[in-house]
Amino acid sequence: MYNMFIVLLVCIFTMINTLILTPLFKKIALKLKVTDKPEERRVHEKETPTMGGLPIFISFFLSCFFLLPIPLSQVLPLFAGSSIIILTGIIDDLYELKPLVKLSGIILGALAVYFLGDVALETMTIPLIGTLHFGSWQFPFTILWIIGFTNAINLIDGLDGLASGISIIALTTMGVIGFFFLTISEVSVSIMIFVLIGAIAGFWPYNFQPASIFLGDTGALFLGFMIGVFSLQGLKNATLISLIIPIVILGIPVTDTLFAIIRRKLNRQSISTADKNHIHHRLMNLGLSHRQTVLAIYCVAAIFSVIALLYSFSTLIGSILLTIFVLIGVELFVEMIGLVGEDRRPILKAVKEFGRKLNN
Repeated sequence: MYNMFIVLLVCIFTMINTLILTPLFKKIALKLKVTDKPEERRVHEKETPTMGGLPIFISFFLSCFFLLPIPLSQVLPLFAGSSIIILTGIIDDLYELKPLVKLSGIILGALAVYFLGDVALETMTIPLIGTLHFGSWQFPFTILWIIGFTNAINLIDGLDGLASGISIIALTTMGVIGFFFLTISEVSVSIMIFVLIGAIAGFWPYNFQPASIFLGDTGALFLGFMIGVFSLQGLKNATLISLIIPIVILGIPVTDTLFAIIRRKLNRQSISTADKNHIHHRLMNLGLSHRQTVLAIYCVAAIFSVIALLYSFSTLIGSILLTIFVLIGVELFVEMIGLVGEDRRPILKAVKEFGRKLNN
């Protein structure tokens, strides 16, 4: 049994550790010229040091290895996989890897936690149908799950404090649900989630607008990877609802990633093609300032988190209705900000046409 007062102290220590380490890494990044320079696709206006994920990574694992009574058999696979991710991010921040090479690094990290940490989805219970055994499909599903979450956080990292803030909101929700509602069966996983929140919280003041250091791919890939792995921990024998909850928690990055793929396919572009039509770009095009856009997205992310918490109390019918309303709400939000395109708003056009007919 964990002493929660000790866990709280560890979280505070981890946060302070990151607060101290981040300025040090900022100086190192500036000295080594590891910076993000302004360009057409960027929204920042000055050269800014990057690789801010390193102090988060170091603070988190220092606490996990030396301050928490978590078995090494549980920490080491996570450390091995995330080390591969961190290394991939560092190389990408230095040399800007091709998408396929970066994807290969993410896959290697996912393979490490899959084979060393036994992180996999084995069965899923579906209401009115029964238990579905994944069998040989558990391997590709697990790898794709981790890849999806890793890339989702990486794609949303476009404004100061955006990815780090969303990660804090998402991880807090996952930790609370896992600890109090037993969606994540291992209490140690929830403890590690709270410690990671502490590590990110120590970095966030330097990262919020105007940022003095960026996460870089080093940090964004690491946070997405950790969220993907943590969301799978304890889901060996999942229910359909417990599988939906992490997706809802990450509603903003999941929506941004999904509709970026749809948008690029409709425009006959490669899904790896970069553009300035992500959620944060669209909100800024509507007139919001940099900081207002970040805060607005924080609010939407918090709404998704509240919805995820509601699933823990809902009946089957309630969960179905909740899912339907979430899907409708997401589609309306996407159409209102023009995430797929100014001319691709089927529901809003239908409502406008219906209103026009009523007036006639």
